[in-house]
Amino acid sequence: MTSTRHHETPKRRTGHTNRRRPPRRSPRRALRRDVPSTVGLLVDEQDFAAMRHYRSFTFSDHPGYLHQVEALLRSLSRQGGHTSVALFDPAGFAHYCTETGLDPDSSASRSRYTAEVAAAGPTVAYTGQPIDHLVPLLVNSSVRQATWDYASSLLNDLGTCADCGEDIGRAAFDQASELLLRLIECAGTGTHHLVCSVPVKGEQLLAALDAVNGSGSTATLDSSEGAEFVAVLAAGLALEGPGGVVLRTCTDDAPDQLRGWRLQRGRMLPLTEGEVFTAYCTDADTGDPIGPDPGAEYRAGFDLGDPPRPSAHD
Repeated sequence: MTSTRHHETPKRRTGHTNRRRPPRRSPRRALRRDVPSTVGLLVDEQDFAAMRHYRSFTFSDHPGYLHQVEALLRSLSRQGGHTSVALFDPAGFAHYCTETGLDPDSSASRSRYTAEVAAAGPTVAYTGQPIDHLVPLLVNSSVRQATWDYASSLLNDLGTCADCGEDIGRAAFDQASELLLRLIECAGTGTHHLVCSVPVKGEQLLAALDAVNGSGSTATLDSSEGAEFVAVLAAGLALEGPGGVVLRTCTDDAPDQLRGWRLQRGRMLPLTEGEVFTAYCTDADTGDPIGPDPGAEYRAGFDLGDPPRPSAHD
């Protein structure tokens, strides 16, 4: 019998295993993860076209630009840091450069403007959402911020009541806060979607709010949405102009219920069932009738019993 002997190179014996060590991260790379990033976004074709006047802005078309922005956001996300997106306004950028003496045809100036906008205005955190989802979120956030700023400015400019010396804007804000709490409480259990609309000086102030009222629990709502809604409602109450509030309540295994109120002389008055039907089934722009919602019931608004407060006309 013949045997074959295999010769192997002897392994070096060490005090360590053969497992590969994980790559060491440099201190600078580790620190980079703690530095937030902000990206300024041109959300529409008009804003994009305005930036193409600058030589240093080298993108040729808006869809391609959005594609590159999305790729950048994914790259920043992979690095592990926090990334937010801010609305880049070309007109605001040009004004900023004029005020600060910066060259507008410079990437450094664009970067500095983006940082200023993000510090003072609304941003949206990037969490991996597609760019076509991110854009509406950013636009909505910016519109809400503008609505809050305008409504707050109106309230601040109202001054004090000639009879009692009370701050009219503050009193109206407190009244609107109380009305909102009463409205949600009276609406009962369910998910409530509220919209307040107030025409002011040729502008349409519009605020929307979602609130969830569970059985036997305190209603939950977004604090920033709530503040914006109250500010718009307060402006309508204090100015004693026209306006309205509509409420849609959704509950399990039941049709949605639609209610409404009108703003009149600083009060929030309930609409009748017929008025609610008319309000929902009329096109706000053209006045033409539109079909009723087949999955909803039209109900009269309930009386909130709001007391009169000082107004801009006192």
